[in-house]
Amino acid sequence: MSSTTQLNAMPPALQNLRVALVHYWLVRRRGGEQVLEALAEMFPQADIFTLVVDPASLGETLRHRRIYTSFLQRVPGIRRHYQKFLPLFPLALENFNLEGYDLVVSSESGPAKGVITGNHTCHVCYCHTPMRYLWDMYADYRKDVPGGSLGRVFYSVVSHYMRLWDQVTAARVDYFVANSQHVASRIWKTYRRPADVIYPPVAVDRFDTVDETANFYLVVSQLVRYKRVDLAIAACNRLGRKLVVIGEGEEWDRLSRMAGPTVTMLGWQPDAVLRDHYSRCRALLFTGEEDFGITPVEAQASGRPVIAFGRGGALESVRGYFAGASPCLDPTGIFFEAPSVHSLEAAILEFEGNDKQFSARKIQAHARQFSYQRFRSEMSHFLVSKLEQFQLTQSRPQSSGPVKHKSEPSEPSQEVSSQGWIS
Repeated sequence: MSSTTQLNAMPPALQNLRVALVHYWLVRRRGGEQVLEALAEMFPQADIFTLVVDPASLGETLRHRRIYTSFLQRVPGIRRHYQKFLPLFPLALENFNLEGYDLVVSSESGPAKGVITGNHTCHVCYCHTPMRYLWDMYADYRKDVPGGSLGRVFYSVVSHYMRLWDQVTAARVDYFVANSQHVASRIWKTYRRPADVIYPPVAVDRFDTVDETANFYLVVSQLVRYKRVDLAIAACNRLGRKLVVIGEGEEWDRLSRMAGPTVTMLGWQPDAVLRDHYSRCRALLFTGEEDFGITPVEAQASGRPVIAFGRGGALESVRGYFAGASPCLDPTGIFFEAPSVHSLEAAILEFEGNDKQFSARKIQAHARQFSYQRFRSEMSHFLVSKLEQFQLTQSRPQSSGPVKHKSEPSEPSQEVSSQGWIS
């Protein structure tokens, strides 16, 4: 679809807006980046702002878009070590010049909502999660900080001030959108702000079912500690079940040492290989507590059931029941109750004893509710409604006050040209 066609497909209230999309960083293509791509398709006229970009990581949707980066882009090695510059993120975001935009949509799980907008700019934050490393998973991240006790002290001090800044920046947002009910509750817990829920888009039409599946379980995940891939490996080791693990990350060495003879570690794989494994696996094992979780939806779009930890976003994306309980109507998966090997083993065994109740056709139909088309429709209606509400608040008489002088423009941001180079 051309940019003109995309723009004409939008509600009239959104077509003539000057729009800025703000994303934390563009160094890998994951669920957050897929949301940004969907927003960029909705607003072909939008400018994109991000702390750091690796042009090689950009998908086709973003490759030829106008992208502005922060001063951090000039730091040697920043694309690999951006997370070490956490103390500078507030300054970098606040230096973006967003003067003159009608609508700013920030995409946040790393910091993005901290940008400063004008009085006449409506700021909507699509929040994947409040920053885990500052809030609910702070203790886990602090425990794994390199540098021993000195590293932990430094991380504690930086995190304290980042939390204060994060709280302040929540007030810069006019309206929050959460990617799940689970995240909406965390937004309320962290910021005491309500959030509407719009599930993220998944390219469900790109996945297909097959007539015959293979006898292996599948994990598709970034290999970091909180994803709990170790549970899947340990359970399949003990049960003697075949397991394929697709993904890479800092836990690779430890998990590879854990893997028994029935476990295959494939590392990162291209989309074609990923889709093939989704369609042929016996079931996806989803072992972490996630904000939403794209991979369970992708597996279900391939007609395959999901065995998931029964907490977080999986309870919203999978229609299932807990192991040991009575099955629900037309299930698409089974939940295990505790983050333990024993609990996962019990769920796997229950699944194997009742796998005839899972219909590939019905599982795939369930996944279609998370399509790109649904996301665009819900997001468009939400934005039209909130812009009207915002404009009403702007039209109310304001109390007089001292004359404010227009601030000097900030230092120009760097831009990624249509060829993907930093200019």
